[in-house]
Amino acid sequence: MSPTALAEPRRTRPEPAPVPPPSAVGRYVSEEEYWLDYYLDSDVHYEWNNGRLEEKPVSNYGTFLVYKWFMLLLEHFLTARPIAKMVALEMGFRLPLPTGTVIRKPDFGVVCNDNPHPLLPLDSSYHGVFDLCVEALSDQERRDILRDTVVKKAEYAVGGVPEYYILHRAPEQQAFFARTAAGVYVPIAPEDGVIRPRVLPGLQFRLADLCRRPEHGTLRDDPVYAAFVLPGWRAAEERAAAESNRADTEAQARRQAERRAQEAEQALARLHAQLAGRDTAQ
Repeated sequence: MSPTALAEPRRTRPEPAPVPPPSAVGRYVSEEEYWLDYYLDSDVHYEWNNGRLEEKPVSNYGTFLVYKWFMLLLEHFLTARPIAKMVALEMGFRLPLPTGTVIRKPDFGVVCNDNPHPLLPLDSSYHGVFDLCVEALSDQERRDILRDTVVKKAEYAVGGVPEYYILHRAPEQQAFFARTAAGVYVPIAPEDGVIRPRVLPGLQFRLADLCRRPEHGTLRDDPVYAAFVLPGWRAAEERAAAESNRADTEAQARRQAERRAQEAEQALARLHAQLAGRDTAQ
């Protein structure tokens, strides 16, 4: 072998591109197999519909922004009034229905503190029924739209979810439902353009703001949100303003006192001058 050949570096083949795992959508598996092999799958988020695997569709960026704004608003509310817990980590829950059992993963769910099944720190699935389910609507295909607006709506209503919201970048695709005693969903009627949920007393939001998405820092001065968005900041500002007013009042009082003292000294000096003039004249 020549010295030149010995000096040449060894050539290695490039690593092949990773091959995505095959989708199992449509596959029939037992519920036990679903929980063991598919529920925690990180590559594809599967739901289970009476034995058949279904993949959660992906929403577009505009809808994600609406979803993010609303979720942050809810975080502000639950920070100010911790009456419930919220999850948004693909946590699923089981719904036994007359037509069969389904396991759904809402985009996020809310469990109120008075729910008979508390949400525990080590839970990877919820063992009760969410008090509120929210889905970010995917409109890439008609079947995805029907999935959230028809199929899941019916399942959540029959399964006992008290309220169900559908979020989307377009106002006409948004929907907010409350469950009646008869077990059916009816739209939550806005008052002056404001939705007030029943499951979370005190929460309220303008429908128009879902698409406008104003900065949350500005909401603390808005009468719709002032009661629960950054109330500590507003209280601190009010305390600072009161302290500033008190300092201004004290400074003004000191200036007035100093002016009165100066006027008194001047009056006394004039009096002494007058008395001195009389003594000289005599």
